[in-house]
Amino acid sequence: MALSVLDLFSVGIGPSSSHTVGPMRAAKLFTDGLKGDGLLSSTTRVQAELFGSLGATGRGHGSDKAVVLGFKGLDPETVDTRTADDQVAAAALDAELLIAGDHRVDFNWDEDVVLHRRKSLPAHPNGMTFRALDHTGAVLRERSYYSIGGGFVVDGDAAGGDRIVADNTVLPYPFSSADELLDICRRERMSISDVMLANELVWRSESELREKLLGLWAVMRECVENGCSAEGILPGGLMVKRRAPSLFRTLTESAASAAAATAEAAATQSLVQAPADPLLAMEWVNLFALAVNEENAAGGRIVTAPTNGAAGIVPAVLHYYIKFVPGANDDGVVRFLLTAAAVGILFKMNASISGAEVGCQGEVGSACSMAAAGLCEVLGGTATQVENAAEVGIEHNLGLTCDPVGGLVQIPCIERNAIASVKAINAARLALHGDGSHKVSLDKAIKTMRETGADMKTKYKETSRGGLAVNVIEC
Repeated sequence: MALSVLDLFSVGIGPSSSHTVGPMRAAKLFTDGLKGDGLLSSTTRVQAELFGSLGATGRGHGSDKAVVLGFKGLDPETVDTRTADDQVAAAALDAELLIAGDHRVDFNWDEDVVLHRRKSLPAHPNGMTFRALDHTGAVLRERSYYSIGGGFVVDGDAAGGDRIVADNTVLPYPFSSADELLDICRRERMSISDVMLANELVWRSESELREKLLGLWAVMRECVENGCSAEGILPGGLMVKRRAPSLFRTLTESAASAAAATAEAAATQSLVQAPADPLLAMEWVNLFALAVNEENAAGGRIVTAPTNGAAGIVPAVLHYYIKFVPGANDDGVVRFLLTAAAVGILFKMNASISGAEVGCQGEVGSACSMAAAGLCEVLGGTATQVENAAEVGIEHNLGLTCDPVGGLVQIPCIERNAIASVKAINAARLALHGDGSHKVSLDKAIKTMRETGADMKTKYKETSRGGLAVNVIEC
């Protein structure tokens, strides 16, 4: 199966790729199918049932609202995040819904969107079933979908709830393991980003790809800017205060004071200067990650990287590259994203990026690994050093549970992104001090992550029935 960098990175809406973006896409697929098959005019009501992790934490993740927006024909890339909640509230209040854009049906919020906290569908923890009814109450169509992480959706008819969205495109340099990828790099004398670029050219021109990747980077930058300026309390009832704005002010004022002190010292030819904070870069990285994940928690526009719950890590490390690495430029951003995507594809193909399937090691762990690889490449790392950086990034996130307090992508998710961003930078720099040789391969680490996720109790996999979710008082 072929996956593109634009499959791993896509524009979406918070707070969750698997619980918000996926259900919205699935509901839109369902009503688009009704329209395409001529069933829309006979439909007088649509219903949704959410199962497994979607049912357990769907309220906190906005899964119910996402389904309604999807039924309306809206998609995560373009939905107006400022009015999304109001549109859902209006449908509930008016007891009617315009599905597929313009067809009116009756709508009862309590009866037509049902979340099953203790029931699951067989193929994946994130299952949902939609049905369309006619005026007699007869079922016109019933279909199940699975949201398999990162906003990916597969039809319930897919064999075993396949993790990979089918694409049989023939690539010039196909790989399904890190070892295969490294073999290609050695044989062809290419970097990992070179291999990815060559494969991407099957789908689109280099100029088009560059435009799209830099467009994603623009969305990431805008997300950070929005997060640094939006004051207040995050929605959901936990009363979590946004911290990015105050941290941004502190760091900005500190930078201004340091610049003024340097100018004064130069003007007076003084040799006495206050020592620079050696951990200042880390503070900025913390800020970048917090800003993104607070925006995500508020339902803002973000880039899945590879999921919403871990959406702050790649942007934070990219911002670190631009702000603190001499010579950083757009070419480096493109190479960073291509390399990160190569690693993300390995996780997607050989394990999972779904917290509901393998815990947070599949989200924050994979994002940390991807960011470490991307940074290592743009810092001049060889293919083997890049693979080493990626392995360090995931190895030290193995076993990470997904236990969101109150079913919200806030505690511990927001801080976890900040910590993992710093960890990714450290992994890249550590790998650059070696020659790429190491005892544990990336393939072995990914296999271990998959097996650890299979062994992990369900209560630690995005159900809010274990860990911090039961040991922290919500309010």
